[in-house]
Amino acid sequence: MSTDTDRIRISPSIIAADLTTFGSFVKALDPSIVDLLHLDVMDGSFVPNLTFGPGYIKQLSSHTDIPLDVHLMIENPDHSIAQYLELSPRIITIHYESTRFPIRLLNLIRNSKIMAGISINPATPVESIADILPYADMVLLMSVDPGFYGQKFLETSITRIKTLAALIRKLNLSGKVDIQVDGGITAENIAEVVKAGARILVAGNAAFRDGAVNDNVSKLKEAAAKGLAG
Repeated sequence: MSTDTDRIRISPSIIAADLTTFGSFVKALDPSIVDLLHLDVMDGSFVPNLTFGPGYIKQLSSHTDIPLDVHLMIENPDHSIAQYLELSPRIITIHYESTRFPIRLLNLIRNSKIMAGISINPATPVESIADILPYADMVLLMSVDPGFYGQKFLETSITRIKTLAALIRKLNLSGKVDIQVDGGITAENIAEVVKAGARILVAGNAAFRDGAVNDNVSKLKEAAAKGLAG
């Protein structure tokens, strides 16, 4: 699946919103501004917290045309991947650390005409996924430990983004594999993250602050654009 490496996309993480009323709230989001909606599925095992599952996502999809960006923070996604494929989101991301069969799962996602993402935690070396990259459309680099909302961006992530970008170039996958970054993204650091090589940015509080998502995302994109020019 081809990617758009010159376009910055913002994926607001709904974990920062009130999930009980989000079906109504989402109707106010402008699809021409908000590129994706990031959905963190947490199982209480791979990460300590619990969020929601395919039932909630299916209901949410009936309230918006904004493409869904499903991030599976779950153990053994092999057991439940079929339920998420049925939802036909834009992206499904699995964690490298959560399965012994990442290539099989990425192929299943791709074969369902869904963008296939592989995520790695801050403690996982970027080089660990070198052999997996040809089977992925996107790598999600966690810039915080997964499963805990509101953490501060880990500065070591900048070097990791640069290392991943260089690895993608080395494997002749430029334009084929996007880099997404999730955790602690703000208007103050987003330009540096983009300059390092990321093009899809997950934003929680920075997107949902004061409920002004459309304005906040627009400002994040303006700040991010400085990273392309830098």
